[in-house]
Amino acid sequence: MVEEVAARWSLTVGEPFPTSSVSWAAPATAAGRPAVLKVQWPHAECEHEALALATWAGDGAVRLLAHDPGRHALLLERCEPGTTLAAAGDPDPLAAFVDLLPRLWVAPPAALRTLADEARAWRASMPGAWERAGRPCERRLVDAACSLVDDLLADPPAEADHVLVHQDLHAENVLAADRRPWLAIDPKPLAGERAFACAPIVRDPDLGHGRADVLGRLDRLTSELGLDRERARAWTVVQTTAWSFTSTFAAEHHQTVRWLLEGC
Repeated sequence: MVEEVAARWSLTVGEPFPTSSVSWAAPATAAGRPAVLKVQWPHAECEHEALALATWAGDGAVRLLAHDPGRHALLLERCEPGTTLAAAGDPDPLAAFVDLLPRLWVAPPAALRTLADEARAWRASMPGAWERAGRPCERRLVDAACSLVDDLLADPPAEADHVLVHQDLHAENVLAADRRPWLAIDPKPLAGERAFACAPIVRDPDLGHGRADVLGRLDRLTSELGLDRERARAWTVVQTTAWSFTSTFAAEHHQTVRWLLEGC
């Protein structure tokens, strides 16, 4: 597939990036201009990545240059120098997120999966995922996350608060670029409420892993972006728990959930 899309788009393709995990991605040159070729391993979370990038049209995220849906291939703007926010040593990395998030909060395309549907799926799968993972944390964390899903869905926000949400916007998915200080990559897009977008940032161990770090990020993001702190806290508990059982940061995520449950 790489050879086919390279021929179709007249690309010169380099060696793949060593950190790619759920897709094959490599630097490429298209008509003398730097780009990135990304061929995805098809899965639900990346299904609408191209649609999200096209919707943002380069405002806050990398530009989509071309898309071959049959081969799950995307040709993307290459960020240069491309340093991740996690590795940049920025003294105030949260400022980058405070700038990026409002840019990304646009009207969601109709085709996107909704946060509500995703939350129902998480609620149904969490107890079994916890069992299959060998019960790596207290069952009370799973029960709390399931209960919070019920509470959140029973009291939905106003329709006007539903936006296009990048549900994996952590410091490794924000890159330094020449046309803007920071751009987002690798969206796993949903149509959902703004408060949910805090979740990957609040739990990100690259931004500091301690009780004060986690609660401090929650407080600052919700204050500076005008978000409901309780809903942001609840969504962070839910998604962090749901994603923890297959994560390499499982222990850190479980501790984050404990701090959030205590830090009401």
